Amino acid sequence: MDLGGFPATTASRTNSRRKQSVTVNRRTALAGVSALGAAALATGTAQAQGAAPKTYVLVHGAYGGGWIWRDVAAGLRRQGHRVFTPTQTGLGERGHLLSRQITVDTHIEDVASVIAFEDLRDVVLVGHSYGGMAVTGVADRMTDRIRRIVYLDALIPENGDTAFTILPAGMADARRKAAVEQGAGVALPVPGPEAFPIPAGPAKDWFMQRLRPHPIGTYESPVRLTKPAGAGLAVTYVAYTAPALASIEPSRQRAKAKAGWEYRELAVPHDVEVPNPEKVVEVLAGAG
Repeated sequence: MDLGGFPATTASRTNSRRKQSVTVNRRTALAGVSALGAAALATGTAQAQGAAPKTYVLVHGAYGGGWIWRDVAAGLRRQGHRVFTPTQTGLGERGHLLSRQITVDTHIEDVASVIAFEDLRDVVLVGHSYGGMAVTGVADRMTDRIRRIVYLDALIPENGDTAFTILPAGMADARRKAAVEQGAGVALPVPGPEAFPIPAGPAKDWFMQRLRPHPIGTYESPVRLTKPAGAGLAVTYVAYTAPALASIEPSRQRAKAKAGWEYRELAVPHDVEVPNPEKVVEVLAGAG
């Protein structure tokens, strides 16, 4: 039988192709709906927990890298939040860039560049330990992009401070000596496991394997600020107290004295994000 001038077999093939096309289009549409549903579910999860989705930039401390936030970032993302975890130059997967020329400005620029290139706004900017140096500098430069600063047991510099000058007396000299003797004058050597008071086990092993020598220039170079630390933004400072590391105590006292800052204490170890990331997720999800 002739169908519109085409042999029956050709018409059958044409109809078959049309059916296949319709099927593919349906699958594509369903995939799109599924993706939209997943995004809506993520947003709904965050909203169900009492807050709209937020954008977090998490800045690691000395010897670390963006990797240290793996479980914290996963927990925040499950709640529907956006999370960025930059690694500062000379550390983590960027350890091959270690040099004497790296300064605190390098690390400030590392974080500021992520915010600029990703066009991030209304950011919850989080700094842990040494990461407070970069966070303070970024907030000073990009105040209009930041929603809140969260210092997690972190150093707090004022204009002209170096990381060494805000450590307790004698600690800077000991670290410089270690850098000369074990770090070729370029880097602070990674301390032994006893310096990190988190429980022994697989989590601590994972942590210790990834630590890298820290560029000493970042401790020797001053932070230049045009505003007091915090840049007039909403600030939460969380002091970790089980145990309270001596190196952070001057900054804890500085945070306590800051008018308008929220100051909290949490009975957890300094690197709690490794053994108990859920505690950090809870703190950050509730911030701002």
